[in-house]
Amino acid sequence: MDTELSIEARRFKKVREEQHHTQQSFAELLEIGATTADIERGKTKITGKVVMLLLHLFNINPMWLYGKSYTKIVNLEGGDVSPKVVTLDIEERDTIALVNQKAAAGYPHNIQDVEWYETLPAFSIPLPEYRNATYRGFQVEGDSMLPNIRPNEWVLGRAVPSIAEATDSKIYIVVLHDSVLVKKLQKVPNSPHKVRLISLNTEYIPIDVDIKNIQELWQVNSKLTFGVEEPSESNLLRQLQQSMDDLKGQITKLNT
Repeated sequence: MDTELSIEARRFKKVREEQHHTQQSFAELLEIGATTADIERGKTKITGKVVMLLLHLFNINPMWLYGKSYTKIVNLEGGDVSPKVVTLDIEERDTIALVNQKAAAGYPHNIQDVEWYETLPAFSIPLPEYRNATYRGFQVEGDSMLPNIRPNEWVLGRAVPSIAEATDSKIYIVVLHDSVLVKKLQKVPNSPHKVRLISLNTEYIPIDVDIKNIQELWQVNSKLTFGVEEPSESNLLRQLQQSMDDLKGQITKLNT
């Protein structure tokens, strides 16, 4: 029965009918052979390629397709940076997919491939801070966000639906077409189509990117860290020595 079909299968059929395509013409348009009928019967899953084509040909919101959003149509030039795929457990509750450094290299290219997401580990956190939103975890590579975020730590981000909802000076996971970055975001004055990505490590210069090149945006709200250690005695001595040197410098300036 139709009610037993997955929501994506039913909505796929709805899109086809609204576009006045037969199953055959829709299959030819999407270059999926004879699988259109199989998708509508629930025998074949919708691939990432098909999701991408529905987005680019008809502006179909992938989140709507999978029943996770009431917004059916998205404007690709309007700063839509919502998740292209959400991960669910067997009870169809949101889970937090984890993207390690190696997987992050392929993430931008598989961002709409449902089957690729199934290869990622996922978990849930039964805390109120992680309810009523979609979250994703990414492992940090490099030292550009020192001292706040160290290499190999994990950051957890809440999905942001549009650039308009991004807040200046907050830290975000920014998914571009060729990379995944963890940066502080800042709107660029007089340039509504750009945002500035800023590293906390001052050795890295800020970079400006076009909003149209941002695929997804996740606001960092927590992190996972391992190997927590108390400062060693030598570190404490160095900190004390640095403080004494700073104090001496200030006294010297006052006496000159």
